[in-house]
Amino acid sequence: MRKIEMKTPLVEMDGDEMTRVLWQMIKEKLILPFVELKTEYYDLGLPHRDETGDQVTIDAAEATRRLGVAVKCATITPNRQRVEEYGLHEMWKSPNGTIRAILDGTVFRAPIQVEGIRPVVRTWEKPITIARHAYGDIYKNVEIAVPGPGTARLVFTGEDGETKEAVIQQFRGPGVLRGVHNLDASIASFARSCFAYALDKKQDLWFSAKDTISKTYDARFRDIFQEIYDAEYREAFRQAGITYFYTLIDDAVARVIRSKGGFIWACKNYDGDVMSDMLATAFGSLAMMTSVLVSPDGKYEYEAAHGTVTRHYYRYRAGEKTSTNPTATIFAWSGALRKRGELDGLPELVHFADVLEAATLDTIAGGTMTRDLAALWEGEAESVNSEEFLDAIAGRMEEELYADSGEGLETITIVDDEGNEVTATVVYRAIRGEDEFAVLVDDEGGALVVRCVYDGEEENSYHFEEPDAETADSVFAEFEEEMENYPEDEDE
Repeated sequence: MRKIEMKTPLVEMDGDEMTRVLWQMIKEKLILPFVELKTEYYDLGLPHRDETGDQVTIDAAEATRRLGVAVKCATITPNRQRVEEYGLHEMWKSPNGTIRAILDGTVFRAPIQVEGIRPVVRTWEKPITIARHAYGDIYKNVEIAVPGPGTARLVFTGEDGETKEAVIQQFRGPGVLRGVHNLDASIASFARSCFAYALDKKQDLWFSAKDTISKTYDARFRDIFQEIYDAEYREAFRQAGITYFYTLIDDAVARVIRSKGGFIWACKNYDGDVMSDMLATAFGSLAMMTSVLVSPDGKYEYEAAHGTVTRHYYRYRAGEKTSTNPTATIFAWSGALRKRGELDGLPELVHFADVLEAATLDTIAGGTMTRDLAALWEGEAESVNSEEFLDAIAGRMEEELYADSGEGLETITIVDDEGNEVTATVVYRAIRGEDEFAVLVDDEGGALVVRCVYDGEEENSYHFEEPDAETADSVFAEFEEEMENYPEDEDE
């Protein structure tokens, strides 16, 4: 099949640990066989960030401003233990925080829902989208370890030399200090992004903070949101039949739990970080949460909303095949490719992204999934490792994309169970390692051929002149049973 062409490269930001491993698998199995992938590559893995003094993160963000669409792998934000583990020169800041500060965007996160997995909160019927402010707060903070007694002051010195000062704390012993900030311009961009997104999705918008305690900082967010809504969006919301309201963060949490979903919840940076993980888990899994950073001037960076899956990575390095869920990372790629296709006028690329997502969800809905989802599945499910899961998705994609191309699937010649040579076209294929189950239609277009391959060598082929669903199901069941009993290690 002819590969789908691209015009403008994506900004590709590689990452760390298990997600870095899955990143390469996803490209090799789900993208490169079908797309002439163009990317401008930046290695945001922690060792390379350390080697470049974190300049590579800045370069990647600037490339996103230049090219318009990026896709990012999960990365490590180092703590003291990571500094020692990786022998870092310093404790580098969050790369996501750096990128968000440069793009001045809003992060929209929404759960990926699939039939067979119900949210933990039974009242939730529709996805809840978190709109997370992507600038400032603790992600751009300055911290000091206080060594002993003394006075901590918050001081601002204007360009005209005038100062404003407040006492933070009279320390009687050791402690810690933190300074955080935000910008009116960034808060305004956040507000406009949220209002525009709500209108686009035709969904109600909530915004929450804690202005009863933070009477200046959080109150500034509340006031800017209200001013922009009243001046620019109130009438558009009325015409769209949607609403905006502000409430305290603790009240918002209670309302969310009692809701049916189907709205956008705007949060400050830290609140959005925490609440998006809570929602992802309650809807199913942290690995089932999409995330896109949208800048005010229309730049996009897609990523998974979860971390680098460190525990699985350590097991992977020990030689174990892990059942790590790659769904959110797949959707990061599909989101970026779809947006690139929309911007460049490439409907084939947009369609490919749709097929990639549909194949992923259909694989799960068909009962094949990673262990985290199998534990939540309502019914019988087959728990497979990550590579097997990606292979199952690839099989569905191959069938759909080859059928769409009009070129047909792979045509092969086999010897059937009666010793006859049969030329047939693959219409379904399931692959696990070197084991394969394939359903083919012969060159006459009528008979069914089932081919089973074990450990790379053909074992059985069946040829049915007048096939029916029951016959095909029985052959498939036999194949499944044999595969379950087939040793994974050749030495066994």
